[in-house]
Amino acid sequence: MIGEFVKVTVDRPLGSYHPEYKDMYYPINYGYIEGIIAPDGEEQDAYILGVDEPLKVFKGKIIAIIRRSDDVEEKWVVAPEGAEYTADEIMKQVEFTEKFYDSTVIM
Repeated sequence: MIGEFVKVTVDRPLGSYHPEYKDMYYPINYGYIEGIIAPDGEEQDAYILGVDEPLKVFKGKIIAIIRRSDDVEEKWVVAPEGAEYTADEIMKQVEFTEKFYDSTVIM
């Protein structure tokens, strides 16, 4: 799936807060890929990197997968075509939520 293009519906835009955990701020856009069901039974979650404004929908390329060894979910990392990030750069941008898990960036 890395390298594939997907459409992400953004339900937590950059600058918003988590609906349940009111102190969790989203410094990047976050959403889901409609029609792809993840192991948790919900639609596949995705972080969006490389866009500095709040979005509603985004079409981009899967550049990495974040695997959590202590959770059933994995998160897809989506960015504009041509955007490049190292695993460390990705982890720094998603640390606001991944710090609660044992996560690895797969590229």
